[in-house]
Order: sequence, then C-alpha cells, then structure tokens
Amino acid sequence: MARNLLLLWLINALALLALPYLVPSVQVDSFYTALIAALLLGFVNMLIRPLVVLLTLPATVLTLGLFIFVINGLLFWFVASFVKGFSVAGFWSAVLGAIIYALISWAASVLVFGARRVVVVRHDDDTR
Repeated sequence: MARNLLLLWLINALALLALPYLVPSVQVDSFYTALIAALLLGFVNMLIRPLVVLLTLPATVLTLGLFIFVINGLLFWFVASFVKGFSVAGFWSAVLGAIIYALISWAASVLVFGARRVVVVRHDDDTR
C-alpha cells in the first residue's frame, strides 16, 4: 500500500511536470518543485476540498455541478501561491491547468495501475 501511494505521488509529480507543455501559463521549475506541489495538492484535495464543496453545495447544484471546476481551479491556484517555483498566471489558467492535470494524472494512473474493476457479488437465495 505504501508503495502504491509513493507511485501515485510520483505519477502526480510527473503530470505536473508535463502540464507546462500543454498549458503555457502554468510553470513548474523542477522535479523537486513538482514533488512538493503534488504533495500539497493531494493534502488540499483530501482536507480542504470536501469542506469547500460542502459549503458551496447550493452553487454547485444551481450550476449542475460546473462550480466544481471553479473550486478545483481556485484550489490549484491556492497551492501555486504557496509553492516557490510553481506558478499559475491567473484564474482561468488555474481552471484549465487543474482540468488538464487531472486528466494526465488519471490517464497515467490507469496505465500504471490498470482500470479499476467493480465486482458485483450476487447471493441467490434458494430457500424460498
């Protein structure tokens, strides 16, 4: 389990390093910076994001879920403001960067870990 967590951290850091090639307004200076930013993004998404999503639930429902993109962009921009060497030019760059980062990270995780499978176990009750 710890090995998978470290591998996921590495995948997210590599996704951050690839991001400036697709979104030029997002800059990552080094691999070390990408590691720190990926770690902070993970913590922010684990600790702060659920609270923000809960507090903004009415706006999310009104926009049919599109407000989640705004939340993701703001949190991405928030992390960029704390990590030296990781910069985002503005709000819309942060929203686009967060979307592309999530897609790259998801695709790389599927390549490394394989697609998650849902297994449904049915128990037929023959005692009727």
